[in-house]
Amino acid sequence: MRNFSNNSEPCQEEVSTPVSTAETAVSTVEPAFPTPLRVLFTIGVTRTYFDAPDDETAAVGPALHKAFDDLEGRFGIHVLGTLDDDRLRVGDDSSSPWLSYVLADAPDLDTVARVCDLVRQTRVGPHRLWRYLRIEAKVGRPLFFATR
Repeated sequence: MRNFSNNSEPCQEEVSTPVSTAETAVSTVEPAFPTPLRVLFTIGVTRTYFDAPDDETAAVGPALHKAFDDLEGRFGIHVLGTLDDDRLRVGDDSSSPWLSYVLADAPDLDTVARVCDLVRQTRVGPHRLWRYLRIEAKVGRPLFFATR
């Protein structure tokens, strides 16, 4: 098996999983994700945010900061970098819903889900943060190129 990663671990490992039929057994290849997991959290603002009055939207920033503060200490999420493209994008854009990005290493999928749950759980006045934004996590592994 070809190894394209920069470590000695193979990119995939073969796992024989017999499929019960009267005549055949099928072998499948399951991806082996190295740990920590490389995660790209993508965050977008909803139309509700843009329609809300100024006093309501003013509370979103502090709630967002509190929710995502100290991800490493609280969840073991090591943040590698962030990007906010709000300087060159203004207003609601449904064709490209993501506005902010957090690239991080996470210990496991449960932890990734717990970070996404922050948007469900964090209060902004009488509402939850998910009224104003959405989050998605893309999980993969580091590239084998563009490492410097």
